[in-house]
Amino acid sequence: MPPRLYTDLASWWPLLSPPSEYAEEAAHLLTLLEPAVGRHMLLELGSGGGSLASHLGAHYDLTLTDLSAEMLAVNRTVNPAAEHLQGDMRALRLGRLFDRVLIHDAIMYAATEGDLLATLTTARHHCRPGGRVVVVPDYVAETFAPSTSSGGHDAPDGRGLRYLEWTWDPDPGDTHAEVAFALVLREASGDSRVDGDRQRFGLFPRATWHALFARAGLDSSAIMDPWDRDVFVAVCGMGHNEPGS
Repeated sequence: MPPRLYTDLASWWPLLSPPSEYAEEAAHLLTLLEPAVGRHMLLELGSGGGSLASHLGAHYDLTLTDLSAEMLAVNRTVNPAAEHLQGDMRALRLGRLFDRVLIHDAIMYAATEGDLLATLTTARHHCRPGGRVVVVPDYVAETFAPSTSSGGHDAPDGRGLRYLEWTWDPDPGDTHAEVAFALVLREASGDSRVDGDRQRFGLFPRATWHALFARAGLDSSAIMDPWDRDVFVAVCGMGHNEPGS
């Protein structure tokens, strides 16, 4: 089943993870994306509700994709000037090339090596020679630690959301971690309810990441960002891609 946060609970996303929470991270990512003089095209795979992308539109013409139609509906309200397309990041083929390809934390839903390779291959297929692919997992196997976090926001119409997020690895021998969300949702009427979601994230060592980048045709390097995450950056080689390949 697809995560409920991206289907029947998607309309609550702006109160769980609004654009205001991404300004600092976007500023750092722009140093890795390296915006050039003039407008360039950026493709984001798995763009979700568009909170991160809302800080990138001043620098790029955005094409924002996601598997969830419900999340794309939220995204359109946040990034009305962007192009929005529904598709699976493991198999998407748009038949055109972009100056930058970004995969933010949506890469965590690549729970197997096959899923991760397919997603990185999609990125390479859409990257213009000389362009750049930037991938931002929440963690790799070497940096993973069980954690809990909480937060939430209120809307002007009276709605509100508070959440508890709990992440753990029930089996260190496999390639995924488990994530559970407990949500308290308050309607504009004042009525409230408790709901939740459970998801599975991919968990791979750095060596696997670099090996799969190479198999996808990308020569990757990694930097540690201010939040102690490995960010993978690849410059796309000449002659690899043609539109529709």
